[in-house]
Amino acid sequence: MTTRTLTAVTRPPASPANRPQKTRSRWYGGSVNLFYVPALLVFIVFTLYPLISGVGLSFTDWNGYSADRDWIGWANYARLAQDPTFRSVLVNTVIYGVGSTVIQQVLGLALALMLDRKARGVSAARAIVYLPVLVSPVIMGTMYYLLLQYNNGALNDVMALFGRDPVAWLSTTNGSIAIIVLVNSLQFVGLSMIIYMAGLQGIDQAYYEASALDGATASQQFWHVTLPLLKPAVATSVILNLIGGLKLFDIIKVLTNGGPGYSTNSVSTFIGVTYFDAQSAGYASAMGVVLFLLIMAATLVLNSGFGRKRAED
Repeated sequence: MTTRTLTAVTRPPASPANRPQKTRSRWYGGSVNLFYVPALLVFIVFTLYPLISGVGLSFTDWNGYSADRDWIGWANYARLAQDPTFRSVLVNTVIYGVGSTVIQQVLGLALALMLDRKARGVSAARAIVYLPVLVSPVIMGTMYYLLLQYNNGALNDVMALFGRDPVAWLSTTNGSIAIIVLVNSLQFVGLSMIIYMAGLQGIDQAYYEASALDGATASQQFWHVTLPLLKPAVATSVILNLIGGLKLFDIIKVLTNGGPGYSTNSVSTFIGVTYFDAQSAGYASAMGVVLFLLIMAATLVLNSGFGRKRAED
């Protein structure tokens, strides 16, 4: 028997830890990886399929209930272009998105600067500011409705104690839109605060020390050190807030139900009115497609703008 044969016979069997890892690598890091399949199925069922189905329905005259639906091409989109109510609703949607975003950035950054320190009670203050984010928008809207309603509203009851007449806070279009923007901003300002606090805590203190040695004042440090280094946080906060404002639904539904008339509807709430009240699912689907394109365009533009600005810096 040769030496090679003897070695092969007497060599102990490979332990499981020493066995080839080909099978394991195929499933974990190789060409076949099935761990993404559950997430992919969820995305297909709850995102991709409804999106494709909605786009298809936007080219039909389906009423939302019957089995009959006829292909009408671009008729729903042509109707949208000529619908003055939808144009007004689209303007409201932009106001909700942009207005809420601006207010949340200003208040969120101010709160982050105030609470980004070690002091007694700061943790409790942070929790109080962030708490409304965890509350359902329906509950938040109901709370403000009970505060602002004309009859037996808490704010009017307080005014009555001082001999003032009650005010119909939600009876005018402009006033109602302003209140909706303010309520949405106050609820989600905690999200912006957390994002900005994370950005502030990621800034190296060496920048402040170097600027102080150069004689920079606190305001100069804010404008020339803090804000430039917060641009990633600004980008994240602006995009998240704008998306949330553009698809605003719950607070509008609870506070005004789109009234007076249709004057405070957003595209999201007007889709519900069109689908259920007017029984025009095809037309409502076309509105949904327009809203999707609006949000996608705003996100792409902001991502491109912030990315270009960071590259230039």
